[in-house]
Amino acid sequence: MWHFRIAAAALAAAVSVCAERAVAQDSFKLAMGQKDNWENQAPALGQRMGFFKAKGLTLDILGTQGGGETLQAVISGSVDIGIGVGTIGAMGAFSKGAPIRIISASVTGAGDVYWYVLSSSPVQSLADAKGKTIAFSTVGASTQNMVAGFIKHFKLDGAKAVATGGPAATFTQVISGQIDIGWASPPFALNAVEEGRIRIVGRGSDAPSTADQTVRVHIVNLNTLRKRRDAVTRFMQAYRESLDWMYSGPQAAKLYAETLKIPESRALRVRDEFYPKDALSPDRMTGLESQMADGVVARFLQQPLTKDQLAELIQILK
Repeated sequence: MWHFRIAAAALAAAVSVCAERAVAQDSFKLAMGQKDNWENQAPALGQRMGFFKAKGLTLDILGTQGGGETLQAVISGSVDIGIGVGTIGAMGAFSKGAPIRIISASVTGAGDVYWYVLSSSPVQSLADAKGKTIAFSTVGASTQNMVAGFIKHFKLDGAKAVATGGPAATFTQVISGQIDIGWASPPFALNAVEEGRIRIVGRGSDAPSTADQTVRVHIVNLNTLRKRRDAVTRFMQAYRESLDWMYSGPQAAKLYAETLKIPESRALRVRDEFYPKDALSPDRMTGLESQMADGVVARFLQQPLTKDQLAELIQILK
């Protein structure tokens, strides 16, 4: 009998070890346009604090030049999950048969992204941008839709939207005079603002059409979702826990400041001024009708998605 008990115990231990190994092997490749943005810190800080590990997940986080590149990486299957993809870009790709699904809202409203000029520029606000070149990141990114909104709302005759890549590349083009109005998202270049080298002339929310839209979303490759739905659900659970922790006190902002080598006061400013927690709610999807209308005008969509198509595309996991 005791031989049987020992054997049974050994078998149970082996099964337990195998189960732990299986859980430990659950990993995802993530792509995101702006790795340093506060809005994108839940995966990085959450992994650092153990929220994803507690769900049996490890994350490999890669950076891209913007939402358009992130979208293509997910479509190709080179990454599993895309963080912060432009909502219209995701809708347009889905309408053309791209194997993606939306699993979460990323940002609602557009007050986090800002546009700036050199301090010597005569442009005082976006309303002065007639005939100027205005930067956005990549085709399909939310910044492209915002610039289209500026041009329409302010009637900016002769203004030209130009894809300039990420904030660093854009900053170089503004400094060198290649672009009149650059774009950035905090904390990038806030030091230049504080030093008076550049001046903020507008924010994404200046275009009424994007003020209350869910402008960015998180997406997943359809094959990943079909084969590993449970793991993707656990990812979103850990994501929510990470986000709650980020706003529970100063610790997250302190770690964020240490990572980016910026003053803690600036990190707190970024969080509290540019990214109110409600704007980052994973469950808040608003302004879809107006976004689809904008998408048709911008030729991302031939026609608005139907109710059934939206239900297929948007699968908020909890």
